[in-house]
Amino acid sequence: MRVLFTVSECVPFAKSGGLADVTGSLPNALKENGLDVRVVMPLYKIISDKYDAILSFVGHINVNVGWRNQYCGVYTTKLNNIDYYFIDNKYYFDREGFYGHFDDGERFAYFSTACIEFIRLIDFKPDIIHCHDWHTGMIPFLLKYKYRYDELYQDFRSIFTIHNLQYQGVFSKECLKDFFDLGEEYFSSHLLEFNGCISYMKAGIVSADQITTVSPTYRNEIQYEFFGENLDGLLRDKSYKLSGILNGIDTKIYNPSDDKLLKYNYDMSTIEKKVLNKKDLQQELGLPINSHIPIIAMITRLTCQKGIELVQHILHEVLQEDVQFILLGSGDSEYESYFRYMEMNFKNKVRAYIGFNEELAHKIYAGSDIFVMPSLFEPCGLAQMIALRYGTIPIVRETGGLNDSVCSYNELTDEGNGFTFHNYNAHELLFTIKRAFRYYYDKDIWRRIMSNAMDSDFSWYCSAKQYKSLYEQVRTLV
Repeated sequence: MRVLFTVSECVPFAKSGGLADVTGSLPNALKENGLDVRVVMPLYKIISDKYDAILSFVGHINVNVGWRNQYCGVYTTKLNNIDYYFIDNKYYFDREGFYGHFDDGERFAYFSTACIEFIRLIDFKPDIIHCHDWHTGMIPFLLKYKYRYDELYQDFRSIFTIHNLQYQGVFSKECLKDFFDLGEEYFSSHLLEFNGCISYMKAGIVSADQITTVSPTYRNEIQYEFFGENLDGLLRDKSYKLSGILNGIDTKIYNPSDDKLLKYNYDMSTIEKKVLNKKDLQQELGLPINSHIPIIAMITRLTCQKGIELVQHILHEVLQEDVQFILLGSGDSEYESYFRYMEMNFKNKVRAYIGFNEELAHKIYAGSDIFVMPSLFEPCGLAQMIALRYGTIPIVRETGGLNDSVCSYNELTDEGNGFTFHNYNAHELLFTIKRAFRYYYDKDIWRRIMSNAMDSDFSWYCSAKQYKSLYEQVRTLV
């Protein structure tokens, strides 16, 4: 079976968040399951600058973006046995950053059309086009309504994956004609209309043959008003074709026994080496070296989605304990300023690295004891899975993929790989942290929790099998 991933970002070429990790890892897992999977994405400036030497020119075509006739160059390379294609247009993609430009609606309208048209250039006709998030949401719609009489695309089937419903690609009504040359008949509540505008996310939902979300819990949550971002009614209506498949992580990259970014490698049989990584982390960040006190860590975007306000309410009280707190992340300026302030006022207990550093992230996963993710909502989350892999115990709120991957420790059965709380409430988070502290100081229990954590399997193995089954199901649709 042939599958084409259409994505706006993908590791190792371009990354701004977890979407790139997923689209970078899942194709390899599907390939191991016997599928011919290829990936197409924009040729951003960062890619052409860094990977120019390994890119081969395939050819070019012209792509219509409404009344515009735009150049579309196609480049390719093979990496880890996966074929990658890159859509080249300097006007749209030769810029700093991937998103947040004034003409994102036009840029990804062009990309959506180019993802369909470039297939005429290559020797690969997919059975399934797997589209990811709003940037590619118009692809299933165009296939269904604009290309339905084109013989080349008659047998194509589409799957649309919602990675985060909060970001929807909403643009003015005029874009319908201006970017896609589509008539007024498509501007209706059961098709593209969304609060007087058009939504690329909605386009994918209404037109794809199947919709997936990145965790089973998130699949259920987005059908309720609180999580549904004004699309909950539509998602309930389309629930017959909506499924949730939990993301995985790349267990080759995130492997404490073979992580080249760590000074000391370890697994559960050599877990005592984890404390050496703890001391190394403390030394690197200029914290007092003390292997006996717990280190609490967060690696996160600093946005309200991530529950930062809960941390703000309780961090002063947590720091009254014998504890150290490490943050790695960036985002809203008010949150960045808050953590800088806390570092200034608790110089022996708090370190805030504003920005991102891949090597430091690995060291934090390996050197910390507790990993906090108190998200308001979390479609899947990968950080908690990585923390588990490194024996760093997560404290999470029971939402989305956090709920599907972390099971609260039960002292009666010795089951559970972390600690959870239900309500979005700072006091519940504080109580859960203090509960974790109690077990931390009982080394036998803490070791069992670490063992449960490191035994958790969040490789792509199971998820890839679910996707393969879904592809086979979609392929048979008439």
